[in-house]
Amino acid sequence: MNFALILAAGSGSRMGNSDRPKQFLPIYGKPLMVHTIEAFEMHDEIDGVVIVTNESYIDQVKVWCKQYDLSKVKAVVAGGNSRQISVYNGLIALKEIANDSDIVLIHDAARPLISSKIISSNIEACKKYDAVDTVIKATDTIIVSKDNETLSSIPNRSELYQGQTPQSFKLCLILEAHEKAKSNLIPNVTDDCKLVLSLGKEVHLVEGSVQNFKITTFDDLMILKALLKLGKSEVL
Repeated sequence: MNFALILAAGSGSRMGNSDRPKQFLPIYGKPLMVHTIEAFEMHDEIDGVVIVTNESYIDQVKVWCKQYDLSKVKAVVAGGNSRQISVYNGLIALKEIANDSDIVLIHDAARPLISSKIISSNIEACKKYDAVDTVIKATDTIIVSKDNETLSSIPNRSELYQGQTPQSFKLCLILEAHEKAKSNLIPNVTDDCKLVLSLGKEVHLVEGSVQNFKITTFDDLMILKALLKLGKSEVL
């Protein structure tokens, strides 16, 4: 079976003067995170969804799940003080309803333009490789500065990719990676693939999309609204 783990526990501090985290902002009549969850709700290969959110929003998220008929949502759980803790909390909830060999797609709630094609590619690749990361090739030259003032080096752009989500894993593998990090007191790892790499496991790449961007700033929000107004069918 295939499950989506939606991360909606961020503070959205870079959004500016918003009175609520970005994932809860209304976008054309529904919260941003609902747009994201609907992409997994409508996908034939997704069997269930677990949402990790701010503890103070749990009841509201449950109301939205009923309001927007998100029937695949199996649990809504509280996040933690870091992304790592939030993912782990979601995995523990998922363990109650899933098997070790099931696939979990870990996805940011603030990436609402996730396409059906990316979801399918993640599932197909994860069945074969156990761990996959959604990426797009870097199109701009990347500059490295060690002192934040002067240029230190320019890596070979042909070897560079920008990471997106979903990051998808067999449940037993990503749980093992998180539990090892927890037992070794390794905090605040912001990338689940990095935890899997620490086990000595390979992570394979799945092609993402420039439309699968993360809503981080007010400008991102304006771009999202423009794309949605055009219609997903025209941009995805």
